[in-house]
Amino acid sequence: DGSIVCPSSACSLVGVKPTLGLIDGAGIIPIAHSQDTAGPMTRTVADAATLLGVLAGRDYSASLDPNGLRGARIGVARKKVFGYSPEADALVEAAIDVLRRQGAVIVDPADIPHLGEYDDSELTVLLYELKTDLTGYLAAWAPNATVKTLADVIAFNEANKAREMPYFGQELFLQAQEKGPLTDQAYRDALAKDQRLSRTEGLDVVLAQQNLDAIVAPTGSPPWPTDLVNGDHFLGASSTPAAVAGYASVAVPVGYSFGLPVGMSFIGRANSEATLLRLAFGYEQAAKPRKPPRFLPQWSPA
Repeated sequence: DGSIVCPSSACSLVGVKPTLGLIDGAGIIPIAHSQDTAGPMTRTVADAATLLGVLAGRDYSASLDPNGLRGARIGVARKKVFGYSPEADALVEAAIDVLRRQGAVIVDPADIPHLGEYDDSELTVLLYELKTDLTGYLAAWAPNATVKTLADVIAFNEANKAREMPYFGQELFLQAQEKGPLTDQAYRDALAKDQRLSRTEGLDVVLAQQNLDAIVAPTGSPPWPTDLVNGDHFLGASSTPAAVAGYASVAVPVGYSFGLPVGMSFIGRANSEATLLRLAFGYEQAAKPRKPPRFLPQWSPA
């Protein structure tokens, strides 16, 4: 949930979170098969389209059009995905103005129903699937390893905690270990809730009712320093609906706050990668927001 688009936003990159199943995940250490996917993180939309094409065996570069925003209907999701970072909000508002000037029809607001109502069930699904999927991964890809199950991994971490966990614990591993098999009713109910609220009563509803090609929102706040004493300073993100639904999303840079990158996500239907890349390319070519990174002698707000 955000493992592609959030670091892309924090590093001023284009990130493509593909539709679940578009790319074969063989060999990737799993968290959960309901949401896991690989995807490109690149400097430009054109690079992302090329790499996604290689990974998926399709041609996405053909959909890139500098005038690709003309006539597109783009909704702005505001509820729960704006308001946590004034800096991100301002940069995304400016990006929306670019979309409008490039001929897109902006539907504002176009809020995503039930956002925030399936955070609990999402975690339940991830915990259940981690326990099952990790065991399957170890059997298939590391048959000679001494760790065979999640319980073995937990025991290894505990035996080597001075090296493995000097700054953090393994609370989520422990929670996952307490879960049963994927036949448990609790898992099946949580998965059904996720799919209903994120898909059929979520993104599907707003995209269809407003006849939208995509929805945009801040990908996340400007990045923050790692704080090993007081913990994470995460403020918010818009990655969850597409992640839980298994739908496509594309993050693009939109500018900088005190020198720190901010991104905007285009969120769409399943298998809408070509459309999202076309829209993202149209924005990128008009705004040219990305600046090459510089090696400064020390941090400055420049």
